[in-house]
Amino acid sequence: MFINCHTFYSLRYGTFSPQALVAAAAKQGVKALALTDINNASCAYAFISACRKHKIKPILGIEFRSDEDGVAHTNSQGATLRYIGIAKNREGFRELCELLTNCSLESSPLPVSAPPSKNIIYIYRQLAKPIEEFRENEYLGIRSEEVNKLFTSPMRNHQDRLVVFHPITVADDEHYKAHRILRCIDLNIVIGKLENSDCARSSEVFCDPEVLREKFVNYPQIIRNTEAILEFCEIEMESTYLNNRRTFTGSKAGDYKLLCKLAVEGCFRRYGQHDEAALDRTLRELKVVDTLGFSSYFLITWDIIRYAHSSGYHHVGRGSGANSIVAYNLYITDVDPLELDLYFERFINPHRSSPPDFDIDFSWDERDDVTDYIFKRYGREHTALLATYNTFKGKSIIRELGKVLGLPKADIDLIVNNPLAKELHHPFAKHIFKYGKLIEGFPNYLSIHAGGIIISEEPINYYTPLQLMPKGFPITHFDMYGAEDLAFHKFDVLSQRGLGHIKDAVKLIKQNKGKAVDIHNVAAIKKDGRVKRQLRSGQCIGCFYIESPAMRGLLTKLACDNYVHLVAASSIIRPGVAKSGMMREYINRFHHPESFKHIHPVFEEHLGETFGIMVYQEDVMKIVHHFSGLGLDESDVLRRIMTGKKKNSDTFKRLQDKYFANCKKRGYSDELTMEVWRQIESFSGYSFCKAHSASFAVESFQSLYLKAYHPLEFMVAVINNFGGFYSTELYVHETRMQGATIEAPCVNKSTHLTNIYGTTVYIGLIHLSDLERKVAHGIVLERERNGPYKSLNDFVQRVDIDKSQLEILIRIGAFRFTGLNKYELMWEKNAVHNPQVKRNGTGRFFKEESEEYQLPILQEGPFEQSFDEIELLGFPLCSPFEMLQTNFRGEIVAEEMEFHLGKTVNMVGYYVTRKNVTTVNRRLMNFGTWIDHKGHFFDTVHFPPSLAEYPFKGKGCYIIRGTIVEDFGFPSMEVEKMAILPFVKDTRY
Repeated sequence: MFINCHTFYSLRYGTFSPQALVAAAAKQGVKALALTDINNASCAYAFISACRKHKIKPILGIEFRSDEDGVAHTNSQGATLRYIGIAKNREGFRELCELLTNCSLESSPLPVSAPPSKNIIYIYRQLAKPIEEFRENEYLGIRSEEVNKLFTSPMRNHQDRLVVFHPITVADDEHYKAHRILRCIDLNIVIGKLENSDCARSSEVFCDPEVLREKFVNYPQIIRNTEAILEFCEIEMESTYLNNRRTFTGSKAGDYKLLCKLAVEGCFRRYGQHDEAALDRTLRELKVVDTLGFSSYFLITWDIIRYAHSSGYHHVGRGSGANSIVAYNLYITDVDPLELDLYFERFINPHRSSPPDFDIDFSWDERDDVTDYIFKRYGREHTALLATYNTFKGKSIIRELGKVLGLPKADIDLIVNNPLAKELHHPFAKHIFKYGKLIEGFPNYLSIHAGGIIISEEPINYYTPLQLMPKGFPITHFDMYGAEDLAFHKFDVLSQRGLGHIKDAVKLIKQNKGKAVDIHNVAAIKKDGRVKRQLRSGQCIGCFYIESPAMRGLLTKLACDNYVHLVAASSIIRPGVAKSGMMREYINRFHHPESFKHIHPVFEEHLGETFGIMVYQEDVMKIVHHFSGLGLDESDVLRRIMTGKKKNSDTFKRLQDKYFANCKKRGYSDELTMEVWRQIESFSGYSFCKAHSASFAVESFQSLYLKAYHPLEFMVAVINNFGGFYSTELYVHETRMQGATIEAPCVNKSTHLTNIYGTTVYIGLIHLSDLERKVAHGIVLERERNGPYKSLNDFVQRVDIDKSQLEILIRIGAFRFTGLNKYELMWEKNAVHNPQVKRNGTGRFFKEESEEYQLPILQEGPFEQSFDEIELLGFPLCSPFEMLQTNFRGEIVAEEMEFHLGKTVNMVGYYVTRKNVTTVNRRLMNFGTWIDHKGHFFDTVHFPPSLAEYPFKGKGCYIIRGTIVEDFGFPSMEVEKMAILPFVKDTRY
């Protein structure tokens, strides 16, 4: 009897999860149930799965609502319910999804009257047309409270077109109150302005189906119509790899032949003609890939990489896919699984329940083009990005509910910032916490996954509607977990700024030095002596993944100078390993290998390179496999369960029993067996995928190579990609430290982005605060067309610019080539610039005569340029130490710290960054990073008492007093006190 049910995927409307909806129906003895979320089908498969579990017949539909313009919003509910579509079969569900898809992708209004279909039953609540014109599949819904009115209604004569309409939206009164709050959030109104018409009715709860039948007892035809719909409609949606694009060439046999050819030829190119181990592993992997039906998945990924390479795009293949030698041979990844002893079973094995996925990184400005290729190559009907759901959580719930209840911002801020101080809270705070807890985790709106793409065999509308996103690509209504439930293979096409650094650096080297750089010869780069020295020094600013203060310190402590150790360093620095204490133990064992003893020869043999410590997920697999004799595929399943929440599963119990039984057969003592199990269990919780670290390490080495041999071009590329651990100021500083002369923006030398001429770097116009993009581009374009600007007068004759924009350029010194100072230029501007005259870049046929005048003597103060730079660029281009009132630069500098261990000294540093850390006593401490007046880094530790009394006070130079300490050869200062030092006075004010 229930043909109109909502979950919380009826966004900001329903309050049931799919599982809770079905469980509530089962309690009432319901045998068939129709899910009809509002303009949404996100949980279709989850609903079907829950129905199967409770032996309820699942039926799928969509409730279509639109605003006055006919727009069917997915992210908020339209005001008008147009009709409810219920799928008779798979084709019907596809048509419903297609209707909603077209409304989004083509920006077409939702039809007021339902389109004809043989596979859909439509239910109206209002007559969009006379009931006499209803088709055979169209009905009008009647609520139980409306039954008595039928006796006098003309509808009584059309009982064959009427059905029972009892929507399900909430579980009980408390959830109905939550529903009202959700409606207020959706409409952005306070609770007092909510109208009944904006909400569901409080009666939209489950009841005994017999009670509902009793209310329609005088109209048995209506009951029969409703039951016929539930009986007639059938839906199936299977979780199978067959949902994916099944072939690349047109046949499975053709796919396997092509994949074998590409993999074997790639093996010969990667390893040479006579590497039997590489060829043997390649052939073994190919058999597994074919058996599990993944040939097309590998070939499609290869095709994406092939397109990227043909377009000149650089990529990094990472994640567990780098465990595959076939992927390495196809150039999907540059991580050699033989070199690092990576196990293919970590990526694909017969026991793995979730499908594999390749993570492919592109430069941030190339990813969209690759995505566009995938859509065009495999068709928009079959291709979609995955959604992700932004949910109600944390402080945002408090703010949303506070607004709904009409609280002033100050009261809301007080609750947010002091959630435990109940005595300070507004009386409504208890309601905020109560209903906030109730809606916590509810989906709020659809967003776009970081890069997940699926390619289906049948049109995707068999599984989900699509929604168009601002970038022009459609997304599914389900997220990555929904895709995994349906066994879709995900292609993660991601972007990162690090690749932009590499790509742009290679281009700048070609432009500035005329040299072509082969950044893809990774094998040679790993062995390069200068690159190794660069890594060992820890001077890795700008280099992907290894530039942070923590990483710089770790590299120094480990004296890291090779690829294998960098892979390990990239893993042990992650929070889980570091917090467990194993990072420190790793460093200790690195320096003192005699200080520990392996608990079993298996650890020495298979964890030798990490000194007997399980650092990677692959290490867990190795120990389980080699110590206890479980198969590699079983070992991976055990590892995956340990990292998740399925430790109560039958599979886990079976594998655990097998582990202990095998150990007993091998004659291990109970103490040894339990200790190894303890380590496996604890390490698996924080272990990191080795192939992932290895992929990052390859990119780190490429960055190191560019920095070691072409530091200026590399740093300019880092500046231009606006991505990294540090601010633009620090990257400009590092460029200067590498030997560049840094120049402020200049209308004759600068481009939109920062550029380089020899060893001179001109800051890009893009960095000027408040300078409009079109002005910056116009300056460069006009200069390229008609040559350099000769004077301020020449500039204003050729460039259309208003007064405020021109003053920005004058203040930053962009006209210093004229030989006039800023005051003289400001004076001249008033004579030559007429903002009422629009320039088109062609200049004047006759030169305009400007008035001759005598300038008074105008002079700039010593630091005016620096203060202008701070205001317009965000930082000075001179050393900030030059702007201090004091000449004191500290008793020692960074490079002298190692000679003053244990001594208390005063140092002066320019603030770079700090890291917040909470102690075991939940007190705040900081790790600070600074540069001294010579430009070198040093680090500080601020324990809670010192930090509380002497906190950081923003950017600037500080005098810092503390004791010099050392940790594995890396010096730092434990701070006692510090104070910010004043800059010289800005004489203009």
